[in-house]
Amino acid sequence: MNKKLMDWKTFWGALSLLISVSLPLIIFPKKGKEIVLAVNDIVTQRLGLLFLSIGLIMLLFLLFVGISRYGDIKLGDKETNPEFRTWSWAAMLFTSGIGTGILYWGVIEWAYYYQGPPFGIEAGSKEAIQWASTYGFFHWGPIAWAMFAIPALPIGYLFFVKKADVFKISEACRPVLGKHTDGPIGRMIDILFMFGLLGGGGTGLALSAPIISAGLNNLIGMPDNIMTKSIILLVCTMIFGFSAYSGLQKGIRFLSDINLWLAFVLLLFIFVVGPTSFIMESTGTALGRMMDNFFTMSLWAEPFNDLGPFERSGFPEGWTVFYWAWWIVYAPFVGLFIARISKGRTIRQVVFGTILFGSLGTILFFGILGNYSMHLELSGQFSVVETMNQQGDAAAIIGTLTQLPFSTIAVIIFVLLATVFLSTTYDSGSYVIASVVQKRVEGEPIRLNRLFWALALSVLPMIFMYLGGLTTLQTISIIGGFPLLIILPILGCSFIKMVNKDKETEEMKDKRKAS
Repeated sequence: MNKKLMDWKTFWGALSLLISVSLPLIIFPKKGKEIVLAVNDIVTQRLGLLFLSIGLIMLLFLLFVGISRYGDIKLGDKETNPEFRTWSWAAMLFTSGIGTGILYWGVIEWAYYYQGPPFGIEAGSKEAIQWASTYGFFHWGPIAWAMFAIPALPIGYLFFVKKADVFKISEACRPVLGKHTDGPIGRMIDILFMFGLLGGGGTGLALSAPIISAGLNNLIGMPDNIMTKSIILLVCTMIFGFSAYSGLQKGIRFLSDINLWLAFVLLLFIFVVGPTSFIMESTGTALGRMMDNFFTMSLWAEPFNDLGPFERSGFPEGWTVFYWAWWIVYAPFVGLFIARISKGRTIRQVVFGTILFGSLGTILFFGILGNYSMHLELSGQFSVVETMNQQGDAAAIIGTLTQLPFSTIAVIIFVLLATVFLSTTYDSGSYVIASVVQKRVEGEPIRLNRLFWALALSVLPMIFMYLGGLTTLQTISIIGGFPLLIILPILGCSFIKMVNKDKETEEMKDKRKAS
């Protein structure tokens, strides 16, 4: 490893912060969990409208950039061609931003909304089921992908237009932060970004291990216990560790392509053999409802709760605010990765490609998996809600798949897909973190650096899984990522300032030549 390329202050700062938060939770798990959850309540409830507002503003800002003159800017020289073909670019973009979560929630998220609907609607009613099929598209849709795309703009511009060799969030904030970029403020931005990603990485493990374990139990009778989950995590670590070590072209792109093909086969199979008409009609109806109520859903903060006859449902804080906080935590990581794979593409392609490809993937997963699962519930073929409430989410997910023809094949594909989804998210995560802890990036981050963070991303959340503190760690990552709520607008402003300054410089040069 070339030690001179490493930014050791950022490296040790992020690792030290994670350890300093983790150790008290290991030593005092009960008290630590209470404190963390109390702080989380303050962040999500007291500042909920701030999260909701930032989400909508970021989407509108991104659409403005995409249709404006800024959209014509190419990430690279004029003659530069896209580094990856569109299929591979879309595959890496989608799989890095979503991960196993879409398999998990795509099947059963509607069931939670059905039992705890928004807007004071009666649980289990016809109106509740209509909103249940709508909110998945909303929570995983355009606003989420807009948050992911925002950091990609200044980073991509710096890296491919201005030819900078620094791949950091703080560097992308330089036009706004100025000299503070090289001081404690800039370093803290990078450390908090890494801390949020390392802590949030537990989500992938928390969602993937149970459904893979339940799938193996269904297929070969392997015990669904902590030992099985440990073996699963070890195998996944080996896969994405090798992928991260292999690099962007050989490893990450290859896994992402496989991932997209597996997903396409599974979704097409369910669409064809399942209730095709119901899936199409319910998906179309839900999309129409979302578009018709998009601004209401974006800013609904339950202002009349606990007043007179009105009771708090907790829906905005428990779902929308939580999701927005979660996407914000992941936004710098996904944005950095999107920037890295978008060489040769215009800003307009990055903006609309991210929103459209990301939202389309969400529509396919939630539309097909979710509505198939919902049809089983409503038709009485299989009670997803009862299974989920009594046996857990993983049992409901695998139980849904066993209702398909050739269910064994469907479960095999689903388990493989969950494994590869986990791997693609983690190897792209380790790739980005490795880039951030280097002073400069020459082509790709150092191999051993990539491998170290691939292991760190899996080992630390694995420890918390054994300690039973994984939920707490996820909550910590949201609290730690709270400053990123301010950083996202700064990144947007930085991009505009950079482009305008370069434009003014070019105009000055042209005037001098003309004179």
